[in-house]
Amino acid sequence: MSWWWAGAIGAAKKKLDVDDAPPKYQSVALIVGVTGIVGNSLAEILPLSDTPGGPWKVYGVARRPRPQWNADHPIEYIQCDISDPDDTHIKLGEVKDVTHLFYVTWANRSTESENCEINGKMFKNVLDVVVKNSPSLQHVSLQTGRKHYLGPFELYGKVAHDPPFHEDLPRLDVPNFYYTQEDILFSTIEQNEKLTWSVHRPGTIFGFSPYSLMNIIGTLCVYATICKHEGVPFKFPGTKEAWEYYSDCSDADLIAEQHIWAAVDPYAKNEAFNISNGDVFKWKHFWKVLAEQFEVEDGGFDEGAGKMSMVEMMKDKAGVWDEIVREKGLAVTKLDEVAVWWFVDVILGGECMLDTMNKSKEHGFLGFRNTKSSLISWIDKMKGYKIVP
Repeated sequence: MSWWWAGAIGAAKKKLDVDDAPPKYQSVALIVGVTGIVGNSLAEILPLSDTPGGPWKVYGVARRPRPQWNADHPIEYIQCDISDPDDTHIKLGEVKDVTHLFYVTWANRSTESENCEINGKMFKNVLDVVVKNSPSLQHVSLQTGRKHYLGPFELYGKVAHDPPFHEDLPRLDVPNFYYTQEDILFSTIEQNEKLTWSVHRPGTIFGFSPYSLMNIIGTLCVYATICKHEGVPFKFPGTKEAWEYYSDCSDADLIAEQHIWAAVDPYAKNEAFNISNGDVFKWKHFWKVLAEQFEVEDGGFDEGAGKMSMVEMMKDKAGVWDEIVREKGLAVTKLDEVAVWWFVDVILGGECMLDTMNKSKEHGFLGFRNTKSSLISWIDKMKGYKIVP
């Protein structure tokens, strides 16, 4: 069974071969955003003995100290604030052997113009240092997302293309930090013709990272835990459209696999790719799964109540979460670290917009995920690391 096929169906037992002699690395990865929802998956998958392009030496960059839930990945961790050019120059300037850069991080500001400024600055700081100091750099892999087709959060529902979204659609005539990052990437490539690139556009990501700015599964796990603790039904907080209509998502491990494929397969170079699981689901079916996983009463969707605001519902729950953490012996977290209520309000606030995976498949990436299995596996990981009980 090939690595790609085994990964696609979740059948491969991930393994790390440990030898007495140190490995001779074929590739050297720098993951920027290693504690994020996809960065954490890359940190787990790249060092495996059968990962294409390997053996891989892996550096991981993040702003905060290394968390316990990321500490078992065999990578060299670099704490660095990439929004600070001096810190980036000092910390990343010491890394001279990078062959593949995986950029999977972002910063959130109050307006899209501010997002363009900070995210462009961060990406350029990294590129300026890595391109200059790593003469063996071959490939830059940039992760953006479906807002490429939808527009920024502040314009959701007003400027989007008509789905299903495909990679050849033109840019929307609005500010979008994804476009800013792409322009910086393309300018860098033009000045360094030996480099290749890829851009990856996931939808709503199912994965594991208590530090993620957009972790819907983690947030819903916390919501279900609070509902059970308080003895109230686990009600769907979104719209009827989100409840009834088809949705899709992007498994974090699958996104990481596409990043790696594009980094090592010649036919994937210099292209942008959508990345989703390849199936669809309805939240009204998955809500039952979530309720079962946490043994909480399924409150379903209350048409009379309509859409609820998670930001409003949870604004006074920090003390409740502290109490749950103490009672259940969980990893010590604060509610605003593990629950991103505004993001749930956005994702469940309207009809889902679907993409197409045809281009990715035509170029040779055949990975997929069963989304229900994906959902349960990430819940299990949340429980395994004692983020939720």
